[in-house]
Order: sequence, then C-alpha cells, then structure tokens
Amino acid sequence: MPTAAAAAVSSAELPCHLEGWTPQRCAAAPASPADAREHVHRLATRHYENFPVASVVLPADLRPHFHAVYAFCRWADDLGDEVPGADASLALLDWWRGETTAMFAGEPPRHPVFVALKPTAQRFALTPEPFLDLISAFEQDQTVTHYETFADLHDYCRRSADPVGRIVLKLLSAHTPEHVALSDSVCTGLQLINFWQDVARDADIGRRYLPTEDLARFGYSLDDYAARRTTPAFLDLMRFEVDRAAELLAAGRPLADRLGGRFGIAIDLFASGGLAICGKVRRLDYRVWDLRPKLGKRDAAGLLAGAMGRGLRRTVLR
Repeated sequence: MPTAAAAAVSSAELPCHLEGWTPQRCAAAPASPADAREHVHRLATRHYENFPVASVVLPADLRPHFHAVYAFCRWADDLGDEVPGADASLALLDWWRGETTAMFAGEPPRHPVFVALKPTAQRFALTPEPFLDLISAFEQDQTVTHYETFADLHDYCRRSADPVGRIVLKLLSAHTPEHVALSDSVCTGLQLINFWQDVARDADIGRRYLPTEDLARFGYSLDDYAARRTTPAFLDLMRFEVDRAAELLAAGRPLADRLGGRFGIAIDLFASGGLAICGKVRRLDYRVWDLRPKLGKRDAAGLLAGAMGRGLRRTVLR
C-alpha cells in the first residue's frame, strides 16, 4: 500500500509518459503480465535514447529483461527529476522504495514495472541493493545541490551510475569482482563526463557537480561560477575534470575484451561514446559555459561501426 504522503500526490504531478500508474491505481488493481510487458517495452523503445543502438548487439531473449530494468530506472529517475516539488518527489521515491523492497521480499507486485521485473530478478538472482542505491541517489538529488569534495561526488556516482552496470553484469551472467571494478570505472566515467558537458544546464536548475575543493584548487571562485565566467582557471579546472573522466573510461574499457562478442561491443560502445564526448569538450577548449558538446547521428554511426569493427577483430584474434 502507498504511504499517505505518496497517496496524496495527484496523478497530474506524474510525468505523462508514466501513463497514470499512480500509487492509488496500483493499490486498487495490480497490473497484469500483459500490461507489464507492454508498459516496459514502450518505455524502453520510446524513451531510451541508446536502446535502438543497443538492440543491435543484445540477444532477443535478453531484451525483455533489459526493458524491465530500464523501466525501473526510468521511473525512479523521473520521480526524482520530473515531479514538481521536492516533497512530492521524496514521497513518491519513498513509495518506489517500498514497492522495490516488497517485491524482493516475495510480495506479489502490483505496479507494471515490478510485475515485469520480478521474473528477471528471479532468473538472474538479482538483489535489492543496486536498485535501492539508485533510489537513494535520486532522493539525494532533492536535498543536495552541490558537492564539497570529489569523494562526496564519487559516492553519489557509486549509487547513481555504478548500480546500472552491476545489474547489467548480472543479466549477462558475468558478475565477477574483476568485472564489477571495470564496470564501475566505465559507469562513473560516463556519469562524470555527462556532468562536465552539462555544467551550464545543471547551473540552470541550481545544481553544481564541480566539487568545491576542485574550484579552490584551481582558483575558480564561487562568484566566478555564479557569474559563469570562462577564465583561465576555469579552463584548467575543466581540463582536469575531463581528464579524470577519460582516465576512468579508459581504465574500464578492457571489460569489452573480457566479455567479448556482442556484449563486448556494447561495453566498447558506451566507453567509446564517453571518450568521444571528452574529445568534444576538448575541441571546444573546455568552454562549456558557452556551448554544450554533444554527439550527433554521424558520431553515433561512427561509434557503432568502430565498436563492431573492434569486436570483429577480437573474435578473429582469439
């Protein structure tokens, strides 16, 4: 059952693409398996920007399981980012945490995401920790607007990015300590470069991911940040942050060789995509206050071709 706070949230406050599956609706009538399959498939194929590319390298029998995991992440992310007001977001995230805990405790799920996710969790022996870590990160977004140290930011990435890679390794039957370490490196690197390409966008919504200690280290003041000044100190700061993200992505890239096959291609694709954004920032001379670097369709096609070519070479050389 939803908490009183979650039940008080109007369905109008949910993002429209979540299709009205409110706490009240779920409490009144659980989703059927057909409802669940349709809901998670639609979310994944309509709203997951990378899924058309990922579908090329994912076996057909795994796609429904990726759909279910993606739908969980999409819902949690949107409850944190697209619901008006921190109080409403926190109430709904608390409800989402309760639904997650209940499903893993063996209670019959009612929401379509959890109806779809339960068979996946059972087949791949998923545990609740990475899912609850994701929720905790989205809850943190409601109350934390900046980070004092890189250690603080890294802990946030540990909960907001790394769990996705860990869940995926379970789906690929490749969850080992060595693979987890490499996956965490790729996921954190991707999260960081996304922050650095979105410095201006995050400032627009009152969030700052550039750690205060790093601003001080390079002599870029909070007043400079507030005024969005592109100074030599800012360029040095961004060079340092981009290099740190690139080092993490490069360090995790050997996971592609370890997994091999189509899974290796997928990992290579994500790591090379992150490194390509690093390159875009560098070519802008780190002036991310002025222009947001992004990958276009031609970039995406080139990345896919490169990842598939490297995957073919791995196969030939083995």
